Amino acid sequence: MKKKRLFEAAFITAAAFIWTGSGRTGHPAWAELCKWRYAHRGYHDKPQIPENSIPAFKRAIERGWGAELDVHLLKDGTLAVFHDSDLMRCAGAEGVIEDLTKDELAGLRLEGTDNKVPLLDEVLELFEGKAPLIIELKTYGGNHRALAEAVCKRLDTYEGDFCIESFDPRAIAEVRKLRPWICRGQLAQDFIKRSEDLPAYQRVLLTTLRMNFLSRPDFIAYRFEDRHNIFLRLCVRSGVQEVNWTIDSKEDMLAAEADGALVIFERFDPDE
Repeated sequence: MKKKRLFEAAFITAAAFIWTGSGRTGHPAWAELCKWRYAHRGYHDKPQIPENSIPAFKRAIERGWGAELDVHLLKDGTLAVFHDSDLMRCAGAEGVIEDLTKDELAGLRLEGTDNKVPLLDEVLELFEGKAPLIIELKTYGGNHRALAEAVCKRLDTYEGDFCIESFDPRAIAEVRKLRPWICRGQLAQDFIKRSEDLPAYQRVLLTTLRMNFLSRPDFIAYRFEDRHNIFLRLCVRSGVQEVNWTIDSKEDMLAAEADGALVIFERFDPDE
């Protein structure tokens, strides 16, 4: 009897562990999304063509690739395409992008060029009917619900192919609640090796994909160098799609694709 109880307890524990790290399978969007490679923040070419710029996105479309981009919610409700919340690296300005209005944003330029910070509307107009997008939600200061709601509302009238991802599982959980039919994904890496200034418990939960029970992602976008991770492998084995980022060589790209992953790449031409 004691052995039976131990076996039952072990089985329940294992089942719960697998369930908390699993996701949703068989989303119909993959039929189209899986046909493409995705240029990281557009097909940029620094210093002339900045990341997340209109020229970078146009170059991706011209070469027949999809693109990954980052979206922030400004204080007036505007959705802007920009990577960091802090403005310094990409725009050479003090402060955070979430504190700006659309008019204030218009005064900034990307990485010392004449390129403005694009609005999500502008990028969607470029890609609609031409190539798919991987849209990353960049949360800040607990705005995960407001950001997810604003992006979902804007995408209601978008007729292109896309999916949504975020490092913040709360944002993906909100997408699940607000628009359960949207293809959604959890971004992750080995945060135990790369702390990113997160508390220890968050590093463990995010690395091991333990928050999947909240969002039930259709895909896991995991850092390529960290993909040999038992928690990712278990999730993928259950039928969840794998995406690898950010791939910077053709050799790595082909290795990822051989394993069945979609690729987000930069700094090289996949077709050469």
